[in-house]
Amino acid sequence: QVQLVESGGGLVQPGGSLRLSCAASGSGFSLSAMGWYRQAPGNQRELVARVTNVGSTNYADSVKGRFTITRDNAKNTVYLHMNSLKPEDTAIYYCNLEGVDVRTWNSFKVWGQGTLVTVSS
Repeated sequence: QVQLVESGGGLVQPGGSLRLSCAASGSGFSLSAMGWYRQAPGNQRELVARVTNVGSTNYADSVKGRFTITRDNAKNTVYLHMNSLKPEDTAIYYCNLEGVDVRTWNSFKVWGQGTLVTVSS
């Protein structure tokens, strides 16, 4: 069973930076794509950034050039580096990991618990 632990959210002023982390623990799995989503009050959850197991990335248009997603496969961890933050980036950020149980070869998707990012002066 895969468990995720997110960290790194908080309050930051406009123009500031934050780094979110999401670490997967457990055994018997192989991760493929790793991503970050966010949900602001009254809005649907949306994709922010995603990275595949071969390093291909895609970003929401609203964060291109400001956010960078990276992954450390040795640590089963995905990061979201957020720069030039804007008030409209305020949301709960969720990591999402896709993978395969190597014992059953069943695929899975798991969500982190969410971490709040607030951009305000």
